Amino acid sequence: MTFQPPRPEPVEIPGPVGGLEAIVEIPQGAAGDRFAVLCHPHPQHGGTMTNKVVHTVARAFNELGVPTLRFNFRGVGASAGVYDNGEGETQDALAVIAFGRQRWAGASVWLAGFSFGGVVAVRAAQRVEPGLLVTVAPAVTRLDVTGLKVPQCPWLVVQGDADDVVEPQAVLDWAQKLTPRPTVSVVPGAGHFFHGQLPELREVVVGFAG
Repeated sequence: MTFQPPRPEPVEIPGPVGGLEAIVEIPQGAAGDRFAVLCHPHPQHGGTMTNKVVHTVARAFNELGVPTLRFNFRGVGASAGVYDNGEGETQDALAVIAFGRQRWAGASVWLAGFSFGGVVAVRAAQRVEPGLLVTVAPAVTRLDVTGLKVPQCPWLVVQGDADDVVEPQAVLDWAQKLTPRPTVSVVPGAGHFFHGQLPELREVVVGFAG
């Protein structure tokens, strides 16, 4: 049976400095025992919740029957506030997680993020206990990741080896030093935005989370 993408439901989520613009997508037959929150790339470099990498990961989760929450960080789109160097954005992510926990009481939260959002997802995981974590090309060279605890959940790091924004070797070296070590998947020939290779990204995420 062909997967039918869920209808996007626009919502405004109460955030630390005002409303956060978000989209809820609930696939047909979702059990409601899990939901996923996705964090987008850098707000000052065009990152939004409609980014194709973020959308691809959300769709992979939807295909697995998991409802998703994509949202715009403060100061992006219709979200209130201004950019806050990753600190306030982590608080935004926690507010979205809290919203999800109200909507799906007792459900496990899956966390995912791309680039800047990848580091924000790891930071948010310090405060919640996610059931699963997916970070795509996490911007470990641009945001401080020292001292972060490794979440006690399955964790996937996806990295393109032709990334021209986040140094691939820096990501691999960082992941190598973590204990327990996350699962690392390197996509050959993929640049930062996975142009032309979004289907491969989707397959990696479905294979890991399915």
